[in-house]
Amino acid sequence: QVQVTESGGGLVQAGDSLRLSCAASGRISSMYGIGWFRQAPGKERELVATINWTAGDTWYTESARGRFTISRDNPKNTVYLQMNSLKPEDTAVYYCAARAWGRGTYDYWGQGTQVTVSS
Repeated sequence: QVQVTESGGGLVQAGDSLRLSCAASGRISSMYGIGWFRQAPGKERELVATINWTAGDTWYTESARGRFTISRDNPKNTVYLQMNSLKPEDTAVYYCAARAWGRGTYDYWGQGTQVTVSS
């Protein structure tokens, strides 16, 4: 099993930046990748960005492309989500989740961290 823990959320103003961290532990060798998700009040959970743990390939949803950067620090078992030019519509609880090799779903979830962007 893999455990993930998010940190770095907070209250910022529109245009500010914030960096979220996702620390992984447990069976890291079984981990295919990490995804960052977010869920705003009254909305469905949305996949924001993903990174392959070994190769480092990344993917972004359209609204995040160009503003957010996902990266990994393998020795620290940590994935980051650098968020720049934040907008009020980025306000949500952000979750990281781990996906294991051979699995098509993200099975290991953190508790979430709140990001609030004021206008």
